Amino acid sequence: MNQTKNPSPVKNGGFLNTIERIGNKIPDVTTLFFYALIICLVASLLLSFVSFNYINPVTQEQLAVVNMLAPNQLVTFFTKLVPNFVTFPPLGITIVATLGIGIAESSGYIHVLLKKLLAITPKKLVTPSVIFVSMVCHIASDSAYVILMPVSAMMFYATGRHPLAGIAAAFAGLAGGFSSSYTPSIIDPIMQGFTQSAAQIIDPTYQVNVLCNYFLSFGGTFFVLIACWFVTDKIVEPRLNATMPLNNDIQLDNIADSPEISPIENKAFKVASAVFLIIALGLVLLLLPEDSLLRAPDGSMTSNKAPIMQIIVPLLFVFFAIPGLIHGFITGAFKSSRDIVKSMENITKSLIPFIVFAFFCAQFLYVFSNSQIGTLIAIGGAEFLKALHLPSVVTIFGVIILTSLLNVLITSASSKWAILAPIFVPMLMSVGISPELTQAAYRISSAVNVSTPMFAFYPLIIAYCQQYCKNTGVGTLSSMMIPYTAALLIALTINLLLFWFLGLPIGFDSGYVYPPVNS
Repeated sequence: MNQTKNPSPVKNGGFLNTIERIGNKIPDVTTLFFYALIICLVASLLLSFVSFNYINPVTQEQLAVVNMLAPNQLVTFFTKLVPNFVTFPPLGITIVATLGIGIAESSGYIHVLLKKLLAITPKKLVTPSVIFVSMVCHIASDSAYVILMPVSAMMFYATGRHPLAGIAAAFAGLAGGFSSSYTPSIIDPIMQGFTQSAAQIIDPTYQVNVLCNYFLSFGGTFFVLIACWFVTDKIVEPRLNATMPLNNDIQLDNIADSPEISPIENKAFKVASAVFLIIALGLVLLLLPEDSLLRAPDGSMTSNKAPIMQIIVPLLFVFFAIPGLIHGFITGAFKSSRDIVKSMENITKSLIPFIVFAFFCAQFLYVFSNSQIGTLIAIGGAEFLKALHLPSVVTIFGVIILTSLLNVLITSASSKWAILAPIFVPMLMSVGISPELTQAAYRISSAVNVSTPMFAFYPLIIAYCQQYCKNTGVGTLSSMMIPYTAALLIALTINLLLFWFLGLPIGFDSGYVYPPVNS
């Protein structure tokens, strides 16, 4: 039996336990976003009467908060109520990818895959394996949350470990992947575009390489892996074993205790995996030509204009669904099309809380963005930092702290950098700090995303946790992830400082000072 099945609950003691108790007494995340929507509407009304001496770096106009309770704004808000919900980015990603996972899971393909992975992965290396894969999967962007959380939980549960520790490790690995990754991802060209435009405010000829932070990002993977591994095994899992007993009615067999893989399952797995590899190889061959239809017009594979980056979620559906279908029909798990539809219906039921949350979150984000309150918070914080006139190292540290604080409310990296880049980049260029270094400092703040309930995937991750621990709430997840936030901020900052002090290049065509030494 799983060793974490009946731990002795500990009700008192410790900072994290206090955070959990307080956090779980507040309303669920969906209700919080509803309250946040009301507060934002009222705040927009009050702040619309205040004159701010800030210039919006995007429009170059004086910043003014828009009253979202004005009649014309209310009419617009209600006309966009449904579009806001339907176009909420995580919603479509989550549903489409989950449908493919449902087919693969019901067919038994994932079950057999996990058993084979567990057979070759020593129990002591399950944690670093999950973290490593999570950092690699960062290239899949937000869709990775849908896949890695349940699979990581199953891997930990199958080895007699606490499944929530698996979810925590995967979540932290993905967050670390924003700043530290083995491969470029779609976020690189997005960040580079904002950074270059901001730098050209000071120097119209300045060019920023799309991989201007790659060496630093690659070097950070070692720090992220070690930090998350230590936190998972030494802090998070021991606490979970003591405070979070598992449900008595978990609808998942312990894979480690289940019967051996049968001959028909082994045959089905080999055929399904062979088809998986053929599809993957075909995709690689399609990508090889520089004029491939899956590349951007300039030949890039990682640009946000590249079709390959735009069809990641459909590809995930295909890569899960097709092997699942083959495995299911060979083993007899699927006998008709009705079985396939049923597999997708069953797994979609787990998304109902997330779908309800998405409706309210989408409305809040619309009001928060269009009211200009988010812009006001970002610009106000940046102006405060600028007024301090700190040394370069302290200034960079200030950027990390400020953007980390902003991440509690504004978790979208691209939208926040669109606001902050035109402020931070020229400001720091004027004191001799390069745009590439400023961008690198900004990316470290992603570590806070795992600890804030404002993160869009929080309800989905809580739902995955509740499959194993029904009492999981906002406080549970936040308290579980706070140690990772602290560890990642420290580890990634140390990584940046080591590169800086040793004079190592942080990326292609990148330096630490402006103007560049070789200019």
